[in-house]
Amino acid sequence: MLTQLLAIARNAFVESVRQPVLFILVILSGVLQVFNTWNTGYSMADTESSQISGDTKLLFDIGLGTIFVIATALAGFIATAVISREIENKTVLTVVSKPVGRPVVVLGKFFGVAGSIMAAVVIMLVFLLMAVRHGVMSTASDELDAPVLAFGLGCVGVSFALAGWCNYFYGWNFPQTLITILTPLSVVAYGLVLLVGKHWRIQSPATDFKDQVLIASACLGLAVLVLTSVALAASTRLGQVMTILVCLGVFLGALLSNFLIGRHVFKNEVAGQIVIAEPDDIEHTTFSHPGEYFTLHLKQAPVRQIRPGDPVFYGPSPNGFPMLSRGVYGRFEGKVGEAREALAESVGPAIVVAESSGLTLKVRQIGRTPVPVYRPPEKDDYLFLAPTRVNPYALAAWGVVPNLQFFWLLDAVSQNRPVPPSYLGLVSLYALCQIGVFLSLAVILFQRRDVG
Repeated sequence: MLTQLLAIARNAFVESVRQPVLFILVILSGVLQVFNTWNTGYSMADTESSQISGDTKLLFDIGLGTIFVIATALAGFIATAVISREIENKTVLTVVSKPVGRPVVVLGKFFGVAGSIMAAVVIMLVFLLMAVRHGVMSTASDELDAPVLAFGLGCVGVSFALAGWCNYFYGWNFPQTLITILTPLSVVAYGLVLLVGKHWRIQSPATDFKDQVLIASACLGLAVLVLTSVALAASTRLGQVMTILVCLGVFLGALLSNFLIGRHVFKNEVAGQIVIAEPDDIEHTTFSHPGEYFTLHLKQAPVRQIRPGDPVFYGPSPNGFPMLSRGVYGRFEGKVGEAREALAESVGPAIVVAESSGLTLKVRQIGRTPVPVYRPPEKDDYLFLAPTRVNPYALAAWGVVPNLQFFWLLDAVSQNRPVPPSYLGLVSLYALCQIGVFLSLAVILFQRRDVG
C-alpha cells in the first residue's frame, strides 16, 4: 500500500508541476511583490517597534494576501488537473483497476498536489521576504537594496536559463524544470541576502531575520494545505470552474466565519477593560484565597453603574470566552467588607465588587471556598457583570466551518504581539484535523463516483 501511495503521489506531483499555470502564477506573484515596494508608500502608518513597522506593514499585508489568493486559485487549478480531468478522460481507470483502493488514490493525489503547491508557496514567500527586507520606496531618495536585487533576480534568471537549456537540448518539461530549480535556489538566495547587508557588508543572519514574520508565513502555508484538501474534495465531483468557485467560496467564508457565525456563539456585555490590577496583600497575589482583595483601574468609565455586591467575571477576550474566573454566581446582598458576612459558611463562592469609585474598582473573593481562577486579573483583561451565555447551534456551525483567522497572524505581527513558536504546533494540529475531515469527504465522494 505504501509503495502504491508513493507512486501515485510522485506521479501527481510531476503532473502538477508540469502545469503551465503553476509557474505563471508564481512569477506573477514575484512581479506583484516588486510593485508592492513602490505602491505601498502611502499608508501613513506609524512606526511601532515591531518587526514590521511603518509602510512595511501595508507591504506585508498586501503581499501576504496576494500569496493567499494566488495559492487558493492554484489549489483549484491543480486539483482539477490531477483528479477531475483524469476522471473525465477515463485515465484514472488505469490506476483504480490495478487494483488500488480509492482511498489510496485520493491520499496519493493529495500528497502530490500539496507538494507542488507548497513548492510554489515557498517561492512566493521568499519573494515576499525579500520585498520586506528591501523595504518600501517611500521617497525618491530611498536607496535600492542591491543584494536583494542581485540575489533575487539572479536566482530567477539562473532558473529560467537552466530550464530553457534543459528544455531545448534534453526535451525536459520547462515548467517542471523551472519550479524544481527555483524552489531550492530561491531559499539559498534568501539565505545569502540575510548574510549580506544593504551595502554589501557581511552581517549576522539574525540582523534581518524576522522570526515572527516567518511564523506568520508558515501558518499561511498550513492554511493553503487546508484549502488544497478542499479543492481535492470538490474536484472528485466538479469540473475546473466549479472547483475554483468552491475554493474561493470556502476561502471567503472561512475568513469571515468569525463575523458571520462566531459573533453569535458567545453573548456577554463588556463592563470595562483593566489597565492596572493590583493585589491589596503582597503576600497573596494569586487571587485564590477567601477574602482576598484586588484593586482594578479601568481604561474608561463602566458602561453601566456598578454597585458593591455586584458579581464580577473577567477574561482576556471581549466576547467573554474563555472566562478566567470559573463558576456561576450572582449578586451578594450582604456587606462585602464584613468578614463575618462575606466569609460565612452559608455564603457561596463568588467574586464581587467591594468598592466602586469612578474608574477604580475593588473586588473581593467571598465565601468560605474561593472561586477557582486560572490566574488573577491582569492588564488588558475585560470585566463582565454576568457569566457568558453560549449558543450551542452557532457553536456547532462555527466548529464545522474552517476558520482561516487562526492562520492569519498579520495583525499580531504588525501590532507587536509576539506569537510563541508553540502556537505553530497548535495551528498545525488544527490544520491536520481540517485536512483529515476534507480528505474523508473526498474519499466518500470518490467512492461513489462512476469512473468507468
